[in-house]
Amino acid sequence: MSHDPTGEGAQTDFRSAMSYGDYLDLASVLGAQHPRSNDHNEMLFIVQHQTSELWMKLMLHELRAALHRIRADDLPSAFKMLARVSRIMEQLVHAWDVLSTMTPSEYSHLRPHLGSSSGFQSWQYREIEFLLGNKNAAMLKPHGHEPELVEHLERALGAPSLYDETLLLLVRRGFDHDRSQRDWRAPYEASSVVESAWMTIYRAPEQYWSLYELAEELVDLEDAFRQWRFRHVTTVERIIGFKRGTGGTAGVSYLRRMLDVVLFPELWTVRTAL
Repeated sequence: MSHDPTGEGAQTDFRSAMSYGDYLDLASVLGAQHPRSNDHNEMLFIVQHQTSELWMKLMLHELRAALHRIRADDLPSAFKMLARVSRIMEQLVHAWDVLSTMTPSEYSHLRPHLGSSSGFQSWQYREIEFLLGNKNAAMLKPHGHEPELVEHLERALGAPSLYDETLLLLVRRGFDHDRSQRDWRAPYEASSVVESAWMTIYRAPEQYWSLYELAEELVDLEDAFRQWRFRHVTTVERIIGFKRGTGGTAGVSYLRRMLDVVLFPELWTVRTAL
């Protein structure tokens, strides 16, 4: 027996009202896929990367807000935002499961149509890395043809990262250390003084509960980020082996080096020292 939802009051006339498609601008979103070949698998490749960029857009929205909340000493709001970023990264990890259904022979038909385009050139990913503390001015170079974008990324490069803001918060809470004044553009270097501060917090979590909770949110975040990067490496190796990337990087070997980057080092070393 067929069911007519209009009998329950469902709206079906949108000539003068906003519809679902209008709200989400689906005409633009679903019309943004433009395969450059007749290969069946190119749609998968495009949708995979476009949806990843949308998730990264949301991730940046949450990370920027969390950074401002920490700066304002509003930790409960920051916790919610950081937890959401970790869940977004879980979504991105599982997204690689879909791309990994593409075989090496299928990708070989598609690859010539990619030109020199590469995920290495994702400016949103670059800004995420800068916000998380992986600072490297050389990574601005792929965006040199877009001056406004370079200016945007320069601001993220030169501003305190999420971890820098966390360590400035520690100072406001009475934990003096040697990383409160540094060149924000430079990669963070671990400090025994900072580790000592975290040691105090981890040894008395009830006394420093909000800082302890913030530390664990950051560990969750880096854990999720590591899994995302690792899944990226294994998917690339599965599909192209050790060929160079389309953007000119060393491919898998380059991605494996990125696995060694530690964002919040003292939050990991303190576990050994406890």
